[in-house]
Amino acid sequence: MSPQKLLNTIKKYHPKADLDMVRLAFEFAAEAHRGQKRLSGEDYILHPLATAQILAEMKLGVPIIIAALLHDVPEDTKFTLEDVRKNFGDDVAGMVRGITKLGKIKYRGMELYIENLRKMFIAMAEDLRVVLIKFADRLHNLRTLGALSSKKQYRIALETLEIYAPIANRLGMGELKGELEDIAFKFVFPKDYWWVNNIVKEKFVSAERYLERVKKILARELDKAGIEYVSIDGRRKHFYSLYKKLLEHDRDITKIHDLIALRAIFKNVADCYAALGVAHQKWKPLKGRIKDYIAQPKPNGYRSLHTTVFCEDGEIVEFQLRTQEMHDEAEYGIAAHWQYDEAGKKVLTEPKQVPWMKELVKIQKEIEGKKEYLESLETLKIDVFHNRIFVFTPKGDVIDLPEGATPIDFAYAIHSDIGDKCVGAVINDEMASLRDTLKSGDVVLIITDKNRKTPSADWVKFVRTAGARGKIRARLREKKM
Repeated sequence: MSPQKLLNTIKKYHPKADLDMVRLAFEFAAEAHRGQKRLSGEDYILHPLATAQILAEMKLGVPIIIAALLHDVPEDTKFTLEDVRKNFGDDVAGMVRGITKLGKIKYRGMELYIENLRKMFIAMAEDLRVVLIKFADRLHNLRTLGALSSKKQYRIALETLEIYAPIANRLGMGELKGELEDIAFKFVFPKDYWWVNNIVKEKFVSAERYLERVKKILARELDKAGIEYVSIDGRRKHFYSLYKKLLEHDRDITKIHDLIALRAIFKNVADCYAALGVAHQKWKPLKGRIKDYIAQPKPNGYRSLHTTVFCEDGEIVEFQLRTQEMHDEAEYGIAAHWQYDEAGKKVLTEPKQVPWMKELVKIQKEIEGKKEYLESLETLKIDVFHNRIFVFTPKGDVIDLPEGATPIDFAYAIHSDIGDKCVGAVINDEMASLRDTLKSGDVVLIITDKNRKTPSADWVKFVRTAGARGKIRARLREKKM
């Protein structure tokens, strides 16, 4: 890998970018790391360069790429954070400081694990770009994991599956999550990895040939209908994602209907829906397999139209229809929201994920003792790492909750006061227990009693979210005072 490749990538996505500053950052980092080698034997500078390249391919701006080039300088060389600030300014130095503060996350023992999670969440809330650099740093380390001992390979890969990939998923970074999981999968569950690899190897080869055929037919049908498309490409399911689905379906590959998919990108939303009509006119859709994530985005911000159809020769194929903006968000998640003006100053349009992170950090800062933090760890992990559901208020507002959430979690997600005064719930026009488990798409009405002052102590035993649990405990403490 060369610095020229990095410059070319930046220029492709940011034609007006100041490449001189990137060159200076590379030279500064190369000088700082001069003589240092990685365990693989290659020059150390190749690691920050590869980290910066990953971020450039995510279309991120110059400041974060410069910070990536310099991210190991204060920790591993004679140059200080002050040297970075003098040469590259406060914004870049702030990101480098954040990476240094985050430190080298290590998965050793429950308490260190908790501290690592806490560091990651707080870093995310303070400056999300720090975590994006950390993700890119981790991805390159995974790609070069072969140089380490098998014990270290396992530890780093396990940590990736347990911490990095779930957070990437929660931030909507689908492509990054997929690659992190697929590389880690090979080192954590090697036997299962090769089992999946063997059963899909032949299927993927024939599927790619088949998709080429379907792609031509879809393109022809869209042309006939006068619908302009940006691109149509085949996509195959990531190995780890497929493995988890196979476990859900008794390891039966014939039950997996989205093993292969066609992804078509359009200029606007209207064309996405028009293309859905074209696909259904040409091929019969599978009942219950049409998903409109444009009208109802996933909790992590993912938007797209999905349909699964009986295609040529009766083969089942999933179609994903989206705009370019939706595609960038699906690939890069929250990173797609970072934009830079002419002067290189950051401008962030606050996506859905940001309030979630701020709330998470607030909850963690309110937890005082280590014992209470240990008790709340499982709840925090549920908030972040479990599958998400979307539940609606009667007015149509979407509330994002983890699987297994109850009406009490829903009530506190709307407002603390509604949670405290909750006495009952109506789910889809039917009276329900406060212990009932909510499902995606449920419409929930919370019944309150204005005379009720405090929540029930029993609620702590069955609520699923850290937010609800923290608010209940806080109110009960106030009552005792």
